[in-house]
Formats: sequence, structure tokens, C-alpha cells
Amino acid sequence: MENEVLKTVKGTKDFMPQEQMQRNWIRRTLEAVFETYGCKPLETPMLQHYELLASKYGGGDEILKEVYRLNDQGDRELGLRYDLTVPLTKVVGMNPEMRMPFKRYEIGKVFRDGPVKTGRLREFIQCDVDIVGTTSVLAEAELLSMAFEAFKRLGLDVYIEVNNRKLLTGVLQELGVPALRAGDVMLSLDKLEKIGVDGVRDDLRERNVEESLVLAITSFLQEGVNTLDLLAERFTSPLVQEGIRELRDMLAYVKGAGVNGDLRFSPFLARGLGIYTGIVYEIFLQDGSITSSIGSGGRYDQIIGRLLDDGREYPAVGISFGLDVILAALANRNTQEQEAADVLVIPLGTEASSLGLANRLRESGVRVELELTGRRLKKALDYANKEGVAFALIYGENEVNSGQVVVRDMREGTEQPVPLELVEKWLSDKLAGGKEER
Repeated sequence: MENEVLKTVKGTKDFMPQEQMQRNWIRRTLEAVFETYGCKPLETPMLQHYELLASKYGGGDEILKEVYRLNDQGDRELGLRYDLTVPLTKVVGMNPEMRMPFKRYEIGKVFRDGPVKTGRLREFIQCDVDIVGTTSVLAEAELLSMAFEAFKRLGLDVYIEVNNRKLLTGVLQELGVPALRAGDVMLSLDKLEKIGVDGVRDDLRERNVEESLVLAITSFLQEGVNTLDLLAERFTSPLVQEGIRELRDMLAYVKGAGVNGDLRFSPFLARGLGIYTGIVYEIFLQDGSITSSIGSGGRYDQIIGRLLDDGREYPAVGISFGLDVILAALANRNTQEQEAADVLVIPLGTEASSLGLANRLRESGVRVELELTGRRLKKALDYANKEGVAFALIYGENEVNSGQVVVRDMREGTEQPVPLELVEKWLSDKLAGGKEER
């Protein structure tokens, strides 16, 4: 029984220090990019009222199947949040005086009782940026610019597929697909790249789509009309034309800004959630080492207003990055390991002085671990070597009396005395040089 209790719950994971340090680095990198773009941090509770999560303007029926539900001691129906968008909606509704546009980022845990796969656990971290209060597609252009910058800093080469739900909805309308059927058809079309035209035909039939519509849709797919210009010629409805105009404007903004990124028009990209009303996008690795998207988002101009039902409009657009899938992507590369500390200070009968030295170095920005166990020098150096620490500082009575500290370079196996008053600068220069070499 004990072994069963000690097992990690399916879909969750213990992240040991080396892996967690890399997760922390990813998080810090994303936070730095978000703040560079003027986004403000927000934190919302993991526990939410189930009624809010279950709202028809939330994530939809498919996600509700994966919600973790519970009752508290007051018998209130609660749930663990499945994304960070619904809690954002609540925050906007509770703060009507909020200045618009409101640009927020949130990095936090979300929970879904769904299938477990590479980069997707049942407890995972989302990193979201949302802009509430503007209809301009300049907001989408800025989010895509931010995404390219974020993945550049993370060392991942990506491309972004873009589409517009208005365009896709208008195309389906002109093909004769009724509004009640549009959602099912979009879900089938979204699989086109994976299953091909024959697969889409079979999927539509499994969804009990009328045969006349199945034939019309597959015939259109076989024509290969898949560029903005060709679609603009073939389909003339105002909805299609508006969707194309928004995409062209956004692409022009990105190109005009000199953003160096691979943007690809994908006419059948729909994104699964029905909340999206305009431009949508998904981010993929160029090398295909992970086939699922590692980020996604889009415009959702109606969800907040409908959910709050206060007569106001809250146009919004967002993007979400999956921290754990990014970690999985980095694990496939020969990335530099993250060290816990740059320096190990080893006291030889000088515990108080060594603690003072360690604190001095920490104040200068050096990451310092203090040897706490009183082990012999050889074993302390062996520990430093195994932990990947760059320098060991040996500090005994002789060093205190001479005003020096012995610095051992763990990478080169060399030692030298360094005057105590110069040790901060000496280490900073050495550590900066080491980072440049890497």
C-alpha cells in the first residue's frame, strides 16, 4: 500500500532541481519579454466557481469534460481553472474602472483531466498574454512580434500559422454549410494537414454531416484554393473580405516593423475553442521534433462582454505559451545545463567569516553556495565538481590572516590566491567570460 501512496498521481510530475532550474529560466525569460512589451503581471486563484468555468462562453463542452470539480466545506461547487482566460474575464468584470487597453500577463498552473502526452500533463503551466480593450489588429501584430522574440531568446526556431475565423466562417457559408454545422466542419478541416482530404471526408461523415455538404467541402479542398488572393477572388461575401483585409493588415504591420519571423497563412486553421472571433494562430517548431503546437491564441471579442452581461464591449486578443512543452522542446537539444551556484565557499575553521564572505559575493550578484556539512576539503571539492560549480573558494585561518582567499577553478583544476578586496570583481570578470565562451 505504501508504494502505491508514494506514486506520483497520473498526469503530474515532480520536477527535480536540474529540470526545475531550467523551468525557472524559461519563466524568467518569458517574463522579461512580456514586460519589455509593456505587459503587467496578474495572478488569479486556481480555485474558481464551477458556474464560471462552466459558462457557455467559457471553454466549451469538450473542456468541461476535463474540469476537476470539487465541493468545499460550505458545499459550494468549485473547480480548478483549466485556463487563464476565464479568470481574466472575472477580473475585468470586477474592475470596471480599469484603464483600457489592459495588457496583462499571467504565468500559473492550470488543470485538465485529459489525455497525457509529451509536453502536456494534467497539471501544467500556462504563460498567457492578453490585450483587452482594442479592436486594432496592430495588437495581434504586436503579440506575434513578441512571440518571435520570446522563442529567439529561448533558442527555439519556430514558425507561426495564421488564419481568420471570419474568413473561414464566410467560406463555409458560401459552400452552403449552415451555422449549426460550422463548428463540426471546422474541427474536421483543422485536421487536414494530418489526415488529408480523404480523412476529412471520413471525419465529416462520422460527424453525420449531410452528404451534399461533404461533397461540396471535399471538392473545394481538392481544388487547392489556399492563398489569400485566390480566396479573395473565389469568395465575395463581406465576412470573407473582412477576414482577408484583417489578415493583410496584420501581415503588413509585422513585415513593415522588420520582424524576422516565419509567418504562414493556413486557411483551415480554426483553433478548437468556439470563443475565437477573428485572427487565430498556432506556433510550431521548425524541426518538427514536437508535432503539437507550442503556443497559440487569437482574438475573442465577444466572450468577456457576454460572460459579464453588463452591456459593454470588451474586444480582446491573447496568446498562450506552454511552459512544459517548451521544456520538452529544449530537452531535445544540447542546451547548456543550468547550475545552481557559480561559487562554493569552503570554510576551514572560519564559519562566521565564510558566511560573511558568501553574503558579500551574493550582494554583488554572484550565486553562492556555502559548504555547511564540515566535510574535508577533498570531499567538498568533489561535491563542487559533481554539482557543476565553476569556482571553489577555500577560506581558512591562513587566508583570513593574509587578507586573501584561495580560488580553485573547477573547470581547469588550477588554484590561485586572490586579494579579499578584489575577489568580487575577479569572479564577476571570470564568470562573464565563461558565459561568453558558452
